[in-house]
Amino acid sequence: MIAKLKNNEFRITPQRYAVLKVLAQSENHPSAERIYEQLVADYPTMSPATVYKTINLLKKNGEILELEFSEMSNRYDGNKPYPHPHMICTKCGVIVDPPVDDFEKLKSKMMEETGFTISSFRLDFFGLCPDCRGK
Repeated sequence: MIAKLKNNEFRITPQRYAVLKVLAQSENHPSAERIYEQLVADYPTMSPATVYKTINLLKKNGEILELEFSEMSNRYDGNKPYPHPHMICTKCGVIVDPPVDDFEKLKSKMMEETGFTISSFRLDFFGLCPDCRGK
């Protein structure tokens, strides 16, 4: 992420670096609000606007994937910035990337059978995670 931003002549401020680091190291698809909450203690001058601006910059450069939701905050994936399926808990909101080996086969089959050229897609599965199901 850093190299791509530098190549496009964007400054890497300490706050931007911190947001990048959270996104790159997170496996739980954090929201912008959660990223801000994680960083504000170490970066007291950081504002939510800084987080949102950094997220928008990363989205425009194809470095993160945004998962948009109508009933909860949008979430961001810095580990897999390309379309892939997600398992989403309807109770606690946890998001997991399922291990799917043959997903590209499904995408190819969809294009073959419909004649569409797929430029992007979103496949989400909703239900209860093991923790919520056990409660």
